Amino acid sequence: MIFSSILHVFILREPCKKTPAAGKGKILLSRIRKVIDTHFPELNNSSNILSDSRKHKVYSMAEIVLGSLFMFIFKETSRNAYNNDWRETCFRKNFLKYFGFNLPHADSIDDVLRVLPPEELEELKMQLVGGLIEQKMFRKFRFLGKFYLVAVDATGTATFDHKHCDQCLTKTSKTGVVTYFHYVLEAKIVTTTGLSISLASEFIENDPDRDYEKQDCEQKAFKRLAKKIKKHFPRLPVCILADGLYPNNTVFDICAKNNWQFIITLKDGNLKSFQTEVGLLKVTARKRNVCKADKTTRTTLEYAFLNDIEYSGRYFSWVECNETIVSIKGTIISNQRFTYITNVFQDQRNVIETADSGRVRWKIENEGFNSQKNLGYALGHKFSRKSLIAMQNYYQLLQMAHMINQLVERTNEIVNILKEHSKQTIVDLWKKMIAYLTIFQLEEVIPVPYQPG
Repeated sequence: MIFSSILHVFILREPCKKTPAAGKGKILLSRIRKVIDTHFPELNNSSNILSDSRKHKVYSMAEIVLGSLFMFIFKETSRNAYNNDWRETCFRKNFLKYFGFNLPHADSIDDVLRVLPPEELEELKMQLVGGLIEQKMFRKFRFLGKFYLVAVDATGTATFDHKHCDQCLTKTSKTGVVTYFHYVLEAKIVTTTGLSISLASEFIENDPDRDYEKQDCEQKAFKRLAKKIKKHFPRLPVCILADGLYPNNTVFDICAKNNWQFIITLKDGNLKSFQTEVGLLKVTARKRNVCKADKTTRTTLEYAFLNDIEYSGRYFSWVECNETIVSIKGTIISNQRFTYITNVFQDQRNVIETADSGRVRWKIENEGFNSQKNLGYALGHKFSRKSLIAMQNYYQLLQMAHMINQLVERTNEIVNILKEHSKQTIVDLWKKMIAYLTIFQLEEVIPVPYQPG
């Protein structure tokens, strides 16, 4: 187990007993502990065997890795914010009582992450998500009862107004201003309930040891990312969800080679010969309608599909969903059209699930990147300004922390806290937890057996 098999009961000083906010902080802290012990029991041991080149070791490798992981779990937003809490003796002592190890200073963490090979932390991340797959965490969300929905998309991790390193990508504005930046291509398991779990990452960067005419890009990175997924999850049934950048022969070839399904957004300008044939056959497309209504609106969903549309010697299916939302007074609120190309043969039974699964791709942007940028994880913050290796390691740790916190947020206790008060936010709840650790001194009284699950 990452922590001891004992979960301690604590007596709080009198002010804390009468403070509802402190009670919420305590509940959140215990849920984090329980999620890690239940779903990631080997995290401590796996962290301790990572490469360690230090000569003088004040902290174990596990303490370094877990300390940096908790920087993101606690949503500290920067190394300085983490150190500000770390300097509070009460915070460190309470953390030790709850989790059973010492928190290192952020500089000690950074020294290690500057030399630790990033692929080792990604391997650790893959072990964690592999454990969730083995625990059947995503089983009921599989497409057609078999395929795991894996959304693919890229996002920026850092931007500079000067050359940061030889691996920097660049773009030049119309006025001649050069921006240097780093990007990463993500493959995340997504679900209809909003989970967005990092399965694999591939950094998009220029190779200084290789002559190149064009910069590295998302398409090139996808080739490497696909190999990584297949290597580490060779038997995982995958359905790739991707945006309008991905309908091309390279992606089709990779999916065919790996025996993957795909549902890819088809924009109006994509695959002109394919779209021409669709246009000729569209009048014969089979359709299925669904209507949904609530107290204020009525939603009509019209699904259409065609099979056996030829493109470059292969045959694919075309799927379209037109969604119209009308107010109770008859005013059109919104009208949206979603179109996809897929290698899944369509019929009346699966066309709705196919189109709806294609729309789940948005989870990687909303529940994935947007949450990591705006809800306390500080994706885009330069946790290490000079070291690219450290930047990549911090990124992997952020993905692991987000994985853990998503499970925490879905525990019954946390869901009930959020339901009790409509204005209670996730960000505020995390602040209460930090205050609970920082302000109230906890006294250990009676150890009781920890029951996972």
